[in-house]
Amino acid sequence: MTMSRRYLRMLDGLKLEGPKGKRAPREWSVYILRCGDGSYYTGIAKDVEARLEKHNSGKGAAYTRTHRPVSLAYREDRFTRSGALIREAAIKSLGRPGKARLVGGGKKAAGRRARPA
Repeated sequence: MTMSRRYLRMLDGLKLEGPKGKRAPREWSVYILRCGDGSYYTGIAKDVEARLEKHNSGKGAAYTRTHRPVSLAYREDRFTRSGALIREAAIKSLGRPGKARLVGGGKKAAGRRARPA
């Protein structure tokens, strides 16, 4: 691949318009899904709604393939990719009661960016 083709491909990836004229998301979100068996799954995505569809269609994470259907229980927005990965790790380190507090919006729910889905 020539240098100019690589450059054009890189610029194509930076477009602000997504398919069908939708504005492509620039920020990352951290989300918690409630699985069909009551368990929780935590992940990150630029487009949480599209990712939720993938999880429910069986093309998401291996865990959610065997724990469908899933529903969005919680999300936090406006992260950089590295910030989202750090927050995801923090949420994954919580036990089930900690995740339940986040999902339920209990007194110890974290973050100014937090919002139940």
